[in-house]
Amino acid sequence: MVKAIVGANWGDEGKGKITDMLAETSDVVVRFQGGANAGHTIINRYGRFALHILPSGIFYPHITNVIGNGVALDARKLAGELQAVTGQGIPAPNLLVSERAQLLMPYHILQDGYEEERLGGRAFGSTKSGIAPFYSDKYAKTGIQVCDLFDEDRLRDRLFRAVELKNVLFEHLYHKPPLDGEALFRELLELRELLRPYVGNAVVFLHEALKAGKTILLEGQLGSMKDPDLGIFPLTTSSHTLAGFGCVGAPVPPTAIEDVICVTKAYSSDVGASSEPFVSEVTGAAGDELRRRGGDKGEFGATTGRPRRVGWFDAVATRYGCMVQGATQVALTCLDVLGYLDEIPVCTGYEIDGQVTDLFPTTPQLMKAKPVFTTLPGWKSDIRGCTDYDSLPENARRYVDFLEEHIGVPITLVSTGPKREEITHRIPRI
Repeated sequence: MVKAIVGANWGDEGKGKITDMLAETSDVVVRFQGGANAGHTIINRYGRFALHILPSGIFYPHITNVIGNGVALDARKLAGELQAVTGQGIPAPNLLVSERAQLLMPYHILQDGYEEERLGGRAFGSTKSGIAPFYSDKYAKTGIQVCDLFDEDRLRDRLFRAVELKNVLFEHLYHKPPLDGEALFRELLELRELLRPYVGNAVVFLHEALKAGKTILLEGQLGSMKDPDLGIFPLTTSSHTLAGFGCVGAPVPPTAIEDVICVTKAYSSDVGASSEPFVSEVTGAAGDELRRRGGDKGEFGATTGRPRRVGWFDAVATRYGCMVQGATQVALTCLDVLGYLDEIPVCTGYEIDGQVTDLFPTTPQLMKAKPVFTTLPGWKSDIRGCTDYDSLPENARRYVDFLEEHIGVPITLVSTGPKREEITHRIPRI
């Protein structure tokens, strides 16, 4: 069977921890989209890790970790990450890199930075990891697949055609130095040797694993709001963040996905640009306090290090996020963070042009939305590390009940801290 673990919101929901936890009873973990532009933070007996390319199943020796064809593969970062985790005492993971994955090239990173510089005050707040140029080239059919590395004539031809196009752009739009095609070719041959031990036919591997009755976890990056079709376009990422894309980016058959676990925080956070609509945002001293207490070491991006925007739980956005993901259950993270509050607001509606709605709108309407809050009593106690849901304070349990009622999907897991074992199992009420 196939389970997908995806984000209900803007990303940074705690998917890495949930994948790490559920991997124990799985056979395969697959990254199916995105690249090194966002990280999953995992804390276990080996230490604290911020993974960017490697799947979150690498801490279990029985798991085969797959980088699917839908991933923007930064091979240098993959090699560095492998070296970093094994250097911290992790046994070398079982890793399979799809021969159909495409390479994120150095010129994608350059172009990303040049474009943000050109846009100035209208910039998208990119992580400058090359993701938008990568996917643009992929769908323009000018990208380079991993399998191309092993056919030098084909590789040279495809690379020099791409360099020709990029140099026109770099020199005449961005007024930057041209690329050296020969130097890039030599670099790709070097990367080929780094990747060679891991490259294989992931399509056949995954389909054979399904035939053998194996359990496969699909690990998503970012969340519903960042999907370029169903998210807050154009303030999104450039890959599809929805569980359904796992059927393409992993790939697995649509009929194989039986469980979609949507992860959401007990409050909201967003590492996006200040221009992005974020209806339930908390600013000022209250926002600073929530940011300081949030996450593992505060709400700061695992990739960029920049402070995340924070807000109260947004039931409108989360219900929509779960709906487009096809969520069968929800994992609620970071409940322990809210233990300092006397009262906890929850955004249960948007006021747009004087009308209140609980339906998530398109971007032009979202830009005008104002939050409508319902305030719940806090529990004023430290619940970090609790593993028995029934022993949580009554107001904490009532808070979870309220969120479940408003998002319309069963909340089955409630996290009370960043470590793998700091989790409670809950019997849903709906």
